[in-house]
Amino acid sequence: MENKINVGIIFGGKSAEHEVSLMSAASIMRAIDKEKYNVIPIGITKRGNWMMYDGPIEKIENGQWENISNKLIKDRPEENIFSVIPIGDKSLGDKIPPVLIDKIDVVFPVLHGPYGEDGTIQGLLEMADIPYVGAGVLASSLCMDKVYAKKIFEFEGLSVVDYFVIFKDELEKNIKDYISAVEKNFNYPVFIKPANLGSSVGITKAHNRDELINGLYEAAKYDRKIMVEKCIDCREIECAVLGNDKPKASVVGEIIPSHEFYDYEAKYFDDEKSKMVIPADIPEEISDKIRKIAVKAYKALECSGLSRVDFFLEKGTNKIYINEINTMPGFTKYSMYPLLWQETGLPYDKLIDKLIQLALERYKQKP
Repeated sequence: MENKINVGIIFGGKSAEHEVSLMSAASIMRAIDKEKYNVIPIGITKRGNWMMYDGPIEKIENGQWENISNKLIKDRPEENIFSVIPIGDKSLGDKIPPVLIDKIDVVFPVLHGPYGEDGTIQGLLEMADIPYVGAGVLASSLCMDKVYAKKIFEFEGLSVVDYFVIFKDELEKNIKDYISAVEKNFNYPVFIKPANLGSSVGITKAHNRDELINGLYEAAKYDRKIMVEKCIDCREIECAVLGNDKPKASVVGEIIPSHEFYDYEAKYFDDEKSKMVIPADIPEEISDKIRKIAVKAYKALECSGLSRVDFFLEKGTNKIYINEINTMPGFTKYSMYPLLWQETGLPYDKLIDKLIQLALERYKQKP
């Protein structure tokens, strides 16, 4: 096929979800339609160095791509987007990397968490005037911040689980006051979460005061803003949304975690394997309501391209609480988002194609 579209697939990144990104990107590269797209892999190390990569896909998953990229860059320094500038340096140069502008038609930023899913890479691509898959700057940053996302959900009249916000710089001097406030408002157990992170990184479940204190300091390793959330007896339900101005919702799925909750290990490295039930075994009217709420929340935060919307379904009452929106969810063939669309009738390779087309469509609408 002539006039293939050049797709820059950016992977890795500086966040704690670096390894998840590697798995997602490798899966996309294997499945993307090679007759229609030229793939240009671009890796970001944990230190923040940007590198071109043209080695085996499996080297991405195991992290060995960095060594290969270093070798290639010595031979072809022009292939290094930012001249391997260490993260400690103050400047990344006075212009957008030429390789992004000259060689790439659209970018698929397969980056999870801060420095990728939070509006930062989206801002760079906006400055470079390059189409990209997924939500824009505003939606990305709002969805990444669990606290501000909840505020918008509440404004839209959507139910959220009760929560309490603590700031890292006040934690040490006010730890006793924070403990008292949490224990006054909530019963144990409670969840402690970094406000700006995904894949359940840094999340703990505290059953007593000691675990609460440990959980607060654990979350503080990952973010300056910490959220303590009421624990309810619930089922974890997820819905995939796809589209720009007229988004559609997939069937809904249920997560049955092998651990006490669906933490990072349960999601990606658990030998016992948490179960994903698709479609979820819930009444049709509840499923339909969840799908409608997912689209409403998606529009409220001005999402585009894709998002996975996560819910809690309270046992006994079947009350629906919206938990969060992930604008760049895990994207392996076995991740919930692609599986939900596969069950809805859109297979993995076609989903990748649709997302790229949505990115180009949204770009053309820019003034």
